[in-house]
Formats: sequence, structure tokens, C-alpha cells
Amino acid sequence: MAVIKWNRWGFPKMFDDSDWPTLTGWNDFMDFNTRGIDIYETNDSVVVEAQVPGIKEDDVEVTIEGNVLTINASAEETEEEKSKKKTVYKSTRQYCFNYSTSLPRMVQGDKAEAEVENGVVRITIPKTEKEKPNKIEIKKKSK
Repeated sequence: MAVIKWNRWGFPKMFDDSDWPTLTGWNDFMDFNTRGIDIYETNDSVVVEAQVPGIKEDDVEVTIEGNVLTINASAEETEEEKSKKKTVYKSTRQYCFNYSTSLPRMVQGDKAEAEVENGVVRITIPKTEKEKPNKIEIKKKSK
């Protein structure tokens, strides 16, 4: 038997209801609210911030190939941690985050810097000189 939510006019309401997925547990399964990537530019660089909650900086790998940025991060329990305890019940998850995106400008990948703080990896990549904004001087018209 399918469960269909009805609105007050008596018609099935299958779309337009942001609360409906939470009733089915869909948001818990997909975990939309904890994963994301933001890309923005400054005058000199492209900055990428990606959420990697629960991941240590040693478990994050960032690569730039041409104009494509790839972030891989994963965490799992080590054999040493497993041997220190007798597991009765385990509901912990393995975390794995994979992001791959084209950058909006040509960048100098060899000069990129990355850091992980509070579950967010922040990558700052300098733009190539050609991509940096140029200020054009306005010439005054002579009369």
C-alpha cells in the first residue's frame, strides 16, 4: 500500500512539500544538509570550500589537473582502534567525500594552498596573470 499525502482540497500532494521527505527519512539517507562545495573568486585567486565533517587533514587529498579540482576525503576506523575495544553494537558510519569541479578561471595549480578547519577544507588557488583583472586608465580628451 502506497502512502500519498493529500492537501486540504482533496488532491494528492506529491510535489511542492519540502517537509514530506523528512517524514520518510529520505533526508537522513541522503544527508543533503551536511555536504556541499562553495567556489568564489577574489581579485588574485579562486577559493574553494568543501565540507568534509569528521575527516582529519591527513585523510584529505586535493589534486588539480589542468582546470579541474578534485577533493577526496575518507575516514574509517583503524585496526589499532578496533583492537582496543570489544564491539557490542556499532552504528557508526564510514565517511567518504568526493568532489570534482571545473574551476571558473585558469589557475596556477602548483601554487595552491589547502587547509582543513572545523570540517571544511579550504583551497586557495592563485589565478594566472592573464586571468587577473586589469584596470584600464581612462584618457582625457584634449580639446
